[in-house]
Amino acid sequence: MSAPQPDLRRAMRRAERGRQLTAFLMVLPLLAFLGVVFVAPIATTLTKSIASPDVSNALPQTSAMLLNWDGTSPPTEDMAAIMVPEIAGAYAAKTIAAAATRINEEQPGMRSVMMRAAREAGEMQPPYLQALTDLDPAWAETERWVHLQATATPYTARYLLAVLDLRRDQGGVIAAVPPDQALYLDYLKRTLVISLSVTLLCIVIGYPVAYFAAHARPVTARIVLACVLLPFWISVLVRTAAWMTLLQREGMVNSFLLKAGLIDAPLELIFNRLGVYIAMVHVLLPFVVLPTYNAMRTIPAAHVMAAMSLGARPFAAFRTVYLPQSLPGVSAGALLVFILALGYYITPALVGGAQDQMLSYLITQFALNLGNWGMASAAAGLLLLTTIVVYVVFRKAFGARGFTV
Repeated sequence: MSAPQPDLRRAMRRAERGRQLTAFLMVLPLLAFLGVVFVAPIATTLTKSIASPDVSNALPQTSAMLLNWDGTSPPTEDMAAIMVPEIAGAYAAKTIAAAATRINEEQPGMRSVMMRAAREAGEMQPPYLQALTDLDPAWAETERWVHLQATATPYTARYLLAVLDLRRDQGGVIAAVPPDQALYLDYLKRTLVISLSVTLLCIVIGYPVAYFAAHARPVTARIVLACVLLPFWISVLVRTAAWMTLLQREGMVNSFLLKAGLIDAPLELIFNRLGVYIAMVHVLLPFVVLPTYNAMRTIPAAHVMAAMSLGARPFAAFRTVYLPQSLPGVSAGALLVFILALGYYITPALVGGAQDQMLSYLITQFALNLGNWGMASAAAGLLLLTTIVVYVVFRKAFGARGFTV
């Protein structure tokens, strides 16, 4: 058979490009939807982790002056002459509060100092530095202006450093925070430990369930799968509330154990790590059972029978023939459970104690209770980065072996 003529090849390439363009146009609405409702919000949120525009927006001339200051020489009348009229204007424009809040993040206590200076600035007369010093002697100190200088730039690495338990010292060198102030990496470690533990428990519990369903009669398998799917029809909040009822000191579990004579006093099953594990495993268990069940259904029974006919004992046939073929489903479910567990908030918040809260709890506290979107975004970025790293490591470790991830 002769090779296609040049005109035919061009026609084939043109037809292929037409098919590719048609396929792209068909998925374009989906890509646009994902870009608007998924990518854009995440990107906007992550930019807040490095944004610090409050001071530069409210006090642009003061910010420019501070950025050109060496940060070591004593404050001058020229510096005060720029700042005092501007904070008076920002107070009238009601923009000084946000700037003072940002400065307070750099140095606690500075918000009240700035707000007091802003209220009095409209009545101040030159020399302004003396007027500020009369209001608060600390205005004559270089350190106070250094705190202002640290917030003058519209971008900052403060939030990103903070979630890594790092900070810049007076010389601008990045260093670890004192041990008694280190907080966020402990939250990250706790999140990883809880997520990994929940994943392992789901595998240990879910694998036998999936095996039983895959080898049971159709009616029995449907009943088992219905029991597995039932949690999907009930919200996480309702399921967690049910566990709170069951696990409390006067709950059904403790009542049963007391009446059975197995315990003498109620067990502490809730508001601790045990309660978190019980509730999260129950919520996430279907995510391991279903993909494992699907993988097991594709394993021909003849494979195990052939191994046994060649002399392998049942356990050896299961370990060497059946188990490897079921691992792709297990790995897919395990990765799904681990990633979902990384971002869990409601269940640990309701059934866990103070030492059982995960990184998502911090994100919620910063965003909703403290209004500190910079720290919330930085913590969310850390959680997103952790998820990506886990996925990449999993792909590297198991993807080459043909596991579905």
